[in-house]
Amino acid sequence: MAALVPRLRWFVAVGRAEHVTQAADELGVPQSTLSRGIARLEAEIGTPLFARSGRAVRLTREGRGLLRYAERALAELATGARELAGEVDGVTGRVTLAFLPTLGTEVVPRLIGEFRATAPGIRFELRQAPHHTLLDWVREDAADLALTSPLPAETGLAADPLGEEELRLAVPADHPLAARPGVALREIAGERLIGFLPGNGLRAAVDRWCRESGFTPRPAFESADSATVRGFVGAGLGVALVPVSHHGPPPGVVELRVTAPRTVRTIGLVRSREREPSTPARTFADFVRDRGLPWSPW
Repeated sequence: MAALVPRLRWFVAVGRAEHVTQAADELGVPQSTLSRGIARLEAEIGTPLFARSGRAVRLTREGRGLLRYAERALAELATGARELAGEVDGVTGRVTLAFLPTLGTEVVPRLIGEFRATAPGIRFELRQAPHHTLLDWVREDAADLALTSPLPAETGLAADPLGEEELRLAVPADHPLAARPGVALREIAGERLIGFLPGNGLRAAVDRWCRESGFTPRPAFESADSATVRGFVGAGLGVALVPVSHHGPPPGVVELRVTAPRTVRTIGLVRSREREPSTPARTFADFVRDRGLPWSPW
C-alpha cells in the first residue's frame, strides 16, 4: 500500500487519457518516468493494467476495475484535504456540536443561525444525546463541543457556563393550579408527573428538586424531549417541569413559575482540555461565550 498510493494519480491520468505522452504532459513529468512508474505499479499489483500499442494504451479488465477504486480514493483524499484546510483557516470547515435534546428546539437553532450570519462557510454536524453520552463524545473526540447541564468537574474537560435556564411547572389548562401566578413544588406531591428519561441531565435535576420539596416523583410517562412532554401535559395526562419556551406553551397547557425551590439549571459549553480544538470549533466557542444563551424572544 505504501508503494501503491503515490502512483495512483499517475495511473488515473493514463487511464483517463489512454495515452502516455498526453498524460505525462498533463502531470508535468517526463514520459519515461511515467512509463517506469506504471510498470512498477503493475509489477506490485501482479497483473497488467494496460494493453499497449505504441504510446497509446488501453485499460485491461483489471485496469478498469482498479480505475474505479483509484478515482474514488483520490476524490476522498481531495475532500479530506479541503476540509483540513478549512479547519486551519477557520473560514470554512466543520464543527461537530453535541447537545441535550431539550436544547434542540430553540437554543441550538438560534445560536447556529446567528453564528452562520457571521461565518457562513462553517458547516455543522449536530448530535443529540443524554448528558453522560455528550461528555463521552467530547472525551473520545467524537464531538468538538457539547452544550449540556450539569457542568462537569473533571480535569480532562473544560466547562464554560453560559447562563441559567428556568424551568416552570406545566399543567393542563383545566388544572386547579392553572389560575395561580406561581406554585411551590411541594404542592404537586402525589400528582402524575410527566418526566424525562433516566440519564437525562434534566431528569436528575427534577428528581433533586422534588426531594428538596419533601417527596419522591413517580413519573407516569417519560420522554427525551420537552415538546413531547408538553404534549402529554396538554392531553391531561399529568404535570411536568419543563424549560421555559419563548414561543409560549402549546394550546391546552399553562406554565407556572415555581416559587420554591429555585428551579433553574446552568447551561454550559464543554470541550476537551487534552487536545487543541480546530479553528472552526474555537471560532464557534468564542462566539457562544460572547453571545451567551439566547433567552430573549425570537
